[in-house]
Amino acid sequence: MRDLPIPLSLRRCLRALTLLPFLLLGGCSTTALLDRLVPEDSYVARPSAAYGSDPRQQLDIYLPLASADSGARPLVVFFYGGSWSSGERSRYRFVGEALASRGVVTLVADYRLSPQVRYPAFLQDSAAAVRWAYDNAAELGADPRRIYLMGHSAGGYNAAMLALDPRWLGQVGLQPQQLAGWIGIAGPYDFLPISARAVQRAFDWPATPADSQPLVHASAAAPRTLLIAARSDTLVNPQRNTLALDQRLRQAGVEIQTHVLDRVNHATVLGALASPLNFLAPVATLVTDFVRAPPAARPLALGAK
Repeated sequence: MRDLPIPLSLRRCLRALTLLPFLLLGGCSTTALLDRLVPEDSYVARPSAAYGSDPRQQLDIYLPLASADSGARPLVVFFYGGSWSSGERSRYRFVGEALASRGVVTLVADYRLSPQVRYPAFLQDSAAAVRWAYDNAAELGADPRRIYLMGHSAGGYNAAMLALDPRWLGQVGLQPQQLAGWIGIAGPYDFLPISARAVQRAFDWPATPADSQPLVHASAAAPRTLLIAARSDTLVNPQRNTLALDQRLRQAGVEIQTHVLDRVNHATVLGALASPLNFLAPVATLVTDFVRAPPAARPLALGAK
């Protein structure tokens, strides 16, 4: 009797279970493994769009497939982590796939890293990527009133600073109030004094200014916020960072959702976005529900197309 073929979805699940011990260890290898597991036919890719002149100032675009209900969609600009000293947008296809397959236009942006640059250059790059998103949203089938920032770890810091401190978007003619919201996943929002050598270099420690910390900028002017963290995160303490920022924003009256999740760590709280690891935590559902909310009345970007 001939063996029956194994469905593709089951094969992916079996591969995920085989690789799960390695995924749970975290590190850069996590993203490479996840990219091998997620589908390649659930989105349309437009790689390597330049938002600046430096080779690091580029982003990859992930577009939802055309469907009967397609219209002006939400758009997420995603910034990855890596202590502001490592990372490549090509390693985060699983993030683009997770969101685009759920109807969200997604931009995964590179930014200049230490030691090439120091704070605040990576925030200025992130702001330039957001400016590009506003200028090109309509051409990508997205609604400029529904642009969200999202980041993991160091990228969560980038997203937080752009959403909370008006200096950075202001440099590109935007305001945080024009964002539909922002999403921080395991982000560091209060990390002075700095002990990690790579982070010291990126922030020119001990000359790091106090206003480099997102927690300082929590105010009633902040956009809608979604914070996600892993309870067992040993790299970025959720109590000092996620829960402390949640408290400040709630006290200011900001619309906020905060989730501290079990069964994930600093790496897999982002990895759970990928369909083979959805069973670890409902990160994909939390993010997509948040960005699918109807847009509030807010001004469009200056000069938006």
